Amino acid sequence: MTQMRPRNSDLDSALAEARERYSAARPESERIHRAARAVLPGGNTRSVLFYTPFPTAMARGAGCSLEDVDGRRYLDFCGEYTAGLFGHSEPRIQAALHAAIDRGLNLAAVGEREAQLAALLCARFPSLERVRFTNSGTEANMLALGAARAFAGRPGILAFRGGYHGGLLTLVGGGSAINSPLPITLADYNDTQQTLEVLRAHAGELAAVILEPMMGSGGCIPAHPEFLRALREASRELGVLLLFDEVMTSRHSAGGLQKLRGVTPDLTTLGKYMAGGMSFGAFGGRADVMGLFDGHRPGALIHSGTFNNNVMTMAGGMVAMGEIFDAAAADQLFARGEDLRAKLNAICRARAVEMHFSGLGSMMHPHFRRGPVERPYTPTAREDALRELYFFDLLAQGIYIARRGMIAMSLPIGAAECESLLAAVEEFCTVRAPFLTGS
Repeated sequence: MTQMRPRNSDLDSALAEARERYSAARPESERIHRAARAVLPGGNTRSVLFYTPFPTAMARGAGCSLEDVDGRRYLDFCGEYTAGLFGHSEPRIQAALHAAIDRGLNLAAVGEREAQLAALLCARFPSLERVRFTNSGTEANMLALGAARAFAGRPGILAFRGGYHGGLLTLVGGGSAINSPLPITLADYNDTQQTLEVLRAHAGELAAVILEPMMGSGGCIPAHPEFLRALREASRELGVLLLFDEVMTSRHSAGGLQKLRGVTPDLTTLGKYMAGGMSFGAFGGRADVMGLFDGHRPGALIHSGTFNNNVMTMAGGMVAMGEIFDAAAADQLFARGEDLRAKLNAICRARAVEMHFSGLGSMMHPHFRRGPVERPYTPTAREDALRELYFFDLLAQGIYIARRGMIAMSLPIGAAECESLLAAVEEFCTVRAPFLTGS
């Protein structure tokens, strides 16, 4: 007999059941959410952590494990959206933070460690001749774009549909009403011909091109190497600065994706994991561009930020980048992620389901369609439902991922944890096969 494709109502019913099981298992998380809604819009203060019926509240973490307020334990494959590279409670980082606390927190002065951390980063990333610190990737991108505009004397920015460069420059899902009012021109990611045409047509008004060499929030979509090379050549020819947002992708080698791909931008932004779990951002690049912030020069650009060089971030960063995440650790993590993604996609092919994991190294993202995926897209209602069902099903099996499905592996994740994830995805593909084989 020919198997009938599932109706949308069947998928809706399965999703409703998954939500009910989720809620029933987490009464404390629900209680916390209800109380929070009285003082926090939506019940939380970070949009990516919001989902219905209510978010799971975590109580503690160790290594790559989490425990929620209802006592349920999980393997953490969310990795704090790439910021949790070192796992939870890494002892060397904790020791450095405790020592920093003992010496005093808010000193209102420069310290030796900020130059030491800057030197570490400049030695690792090909584009960094000079660097300055911020508290987030969002700040880093805004300041880097501001520097580019001041240097070029032109206002415009070329960016890509579906890109994400922080809360003030998000282009995912068509953009955001609270984006910074920069004059943005858009092109399609990985479409070399169209992008070069747009770049050349608007070069006279553009200060910079900004892109992630692999989109993170946009779906872990890698840029084709030839696309990056073409952008590098054309932007240099036209006098437009090329900015790589490596806030997420810097983890893919000791010198980020720019080093792995052999393409050196004019400016780079960094963030997430580099301070070992403390708030961190950085922007840097060519000495002549960054020299605009040199206070020894008349009319230097202002770069404020009370906590830019705070002692916790500097202490955590020195250990994280100076002792733990060296070239060998970066290469091993990248290889472990490549192997995991290949095995996940092998499961999808073996089960003949419409599901594909895109990404590079330790970052990957499920798409409920066949691959490859080369640029962002607007998901269908069915794809959105499948993504939510996937999230709840993996939670039920003790696997914690981002609500949108993204995986960011941490250093403590080993072979056993990867096998657990593979088993959970295989069960999902088996149990939910009727929903994964029809359009």
